[in-house]
Amino acid sequence: MIKRLFLAIGILASLFIAQLAPLAAAQDVTTQIQGGLCAGSNLDLNNIDNPTGSCNNDALQRVNNIIRHIVNILSAIVGVVAVIMIIIGGFRYITSGGNDTSITSAKNTILYAVIGLVIVALAQVLVHFVLRNITNS
Repeated sequence: MIKRLFLAIGILASLFIAQLAPLAAAQDVTTQIQGGLCAGSNLDLNNIDNPTGSCNNDALQRVNNIIRHIVNILSAIVGVVAVIMIIIGGFRYITSGGNDTSITSAKNTILYAVIGLVIVALAQVLVHFVLRNITNS
């Protein structure tokens, strides 16, 4: 059961990544050239470690948006999987027929699904906090 769940998550993740590949490849060559020229023209030799210019902020904002988008999609996928696992655990609990091992297994399934939801929520808060602080600095 768990192997099938991980296999399904892996397949969904690979399909999602496959959808992102054309987005990166479809960028216009003119935009790439202009971005390179803009980055080169804003080079500050006095401050090499922290170059200034709008190009760097735009690139950072694009990367932050991509990361934010990926985190939101993965959180939604994990949320759906967790809700499905809670439903499965509830069904197993109802159909346990008083068997102690079945009841314990069903309770553990529900507990682990809820813990997974909490971890995903905290991870999303952490990622958004870090991205917001990177953008502001």
